[in-house]
Amino acid sequence: MATITYIEHDGTKHVVEVKNGLTVMEGARDNGVPGIEADCGGACACSTCHVYIAPEWADRLPAKDAMEEDMLDFAWQPDPARSRLTCQIKVTEELNGLVVNMPERQI
Repeated sequence: MATITYIEHDGTKHVVEVKNGLTVMEGARDNGVPGIEADCGGACACSTCHVYIAPEWADRLPAKDAMEEDMLDFAWQPDPARSRLTCQIKVTEELNGLVVNMPERQI
């Protein structure tokens, strides 16, 4: 299990315990965290679970695959270094303490 902090665009923080094997998106969805819409349900077919990874975590996550890179082109103001789709990040013990910042909106 990992503790993940989701920070809304207005600064509101949600600290959530997420079970290993789930995705960061599922952790938000299952705990009612607003701001991660996940319209495609985690199929990497939209960009509505886009977040900005906290700078200290950006290099600690597994690399983006080509499909995630392509979908991030449709995200709201993507950042090449910090933008990720939360449906593509599997929760492990190594993600304990992860901080993600949500964009102003999802598209």
